[in-house]
Amino acid sequence: MNNLSAIPIFVTVVKRGSFSKAAVELKITTSAVSKRINQLEQNLDARLFNRTTRSLTLTEMGEVYFEFANKAFNLTQQGSEALQNLKQKPTGKLRINAPMSFGRLHLAKVMPEFLNQQPDIEVELSLDDRMTDYVDEGIDVGIRIGNLPDNSLIAQRLAPCNSVLCASPEYVKKCGLPRTPSELENHNCLFYSYFRAGFEWTFMKDKEVYSVKPTGTYQVNNSEALKEALLQDVGIGNMPLFIIENELKNGSLVSVLDEYSLPKHTINVVYPNREHLPLKVVAFIEFLKTKFKTDTPDWG
Repeated sequence: MNNLSAIPIFVTVVKRGSFSKAAVELKITTSAVSKRINQLEQNLDARLFNRTTRSLTLTEMGEVYFEFANKAFNLTQQGSEALQNLKQKPTGKLRINAPMSFGRLHLAKVMPEFLNQQPDIEVELSLDDRMTDYVDEGIDVGIRIGNLPDNSLIAQRLAPCNSVLCASPEYVKKCGLPRTPSELENHNCLFYSYFRAGFEWTFMKDKEVYSVKPTGTYQVNNSEALKEALLQDVGIGNMPLFIIENELKNGSLVSVLDEYSLPKHTINVVYPNREHLPLKVVAFIEFLKTKFKTDTPDWG
């Protein structure tokens, strides 16, 4: 058997974590996937997977083989995309990753327009606040906010991501208004657990920097969940404007420590570093720029 023909199946099984999910993506039967993997293992004289009724994991030999097979698969994909570029038409599956709140509140609203503009592109959108490895997980393009520690990614700036320290009027009435960052020690500070700027809130005033480690009764990995707690008078939170701008406008939340400024972050469109950028990625980046590229976004 030609091992090269089995590589797409093997890589898809690893990335999807099951034969059945790989079969759906590859549009073949589960039995066909199982047969090709068995043939590959026989040909390599190596067991690639540990199989149980509940899980499928790579063996040590499988992990070694996947490292090389995935590189070969990615190069093959890039070759196919380079040929598509020659046809001057964006086509194929586009895997997009974005933070949960930004994706739900803003990206999801414009995706139908992109799909209508590009009927030959099949989009797979994943909304996830965790740090995703774009290369290993086969992500073509995504949106990231704040620090970009992964230097294998290329970033293009879309818009600023300004944040505001805020609380409900009822919480301020009940617990008082802090006048300085140090007074936050006396307040219930609600914290976003994936905050990429670190575990401190940083404030600036008159070229002086003040850092506070927030403490409180609620940490959560989703900013919209934090917003609900703020609206129900639980505490004070550090929130991006793209989530709470409407609430600031209608008065259900009020800003706190207005004399101090918070660090400014950026909303970026990112993609893996590669020699030939597929037209489907180029089309999506240009679309995002038309929707979000502005220095003064109105998130209302």
